Amino acid sequence: MGLLTAWCQQGGGRYHQRMNKTNLPLLAEHLPTAWQSSIIGQAAGANIKVLRMDGTAYPSEVHDFDEALLVISGVMQLEVAGAVISVGAGELVIVPAGQAHAVAAGSYGTLVIVDR
Repeated sequence: MGLLTAWCQQGGGRYHQRMNKTNLPLLAEHLPTAWQSSIIGQAAGANIKVLRMDGTAYPSEVHDFDEALLVISGVMQLEVAGAVISVGAGELVIVPAGQAHAVAAGSYGTLVIVDR
């Protein structure tokens, strides 16, 4: 992870604000376990997580909150209501609260999850 420095103007004075810059595929590659997410930050009260998909399936789950799934690299085979949706690099799916979803075998790459 590198460090990005930004100078911001506030109330006529200057202050120094530090922001993290993250290489998501590199971070996911070095996670010890596939399908185990790591929280890399928060924005507007939501958790931002990264994980590595390794080709194995992930079981069905349901949340009481919306969940954004952003594929950074590779492809995710998302199962929803009996259908499989192929989600490629650069594509985003927002799974509504209460919707059961799973990930089918053959999914690989880097996934970012935004949730509570």
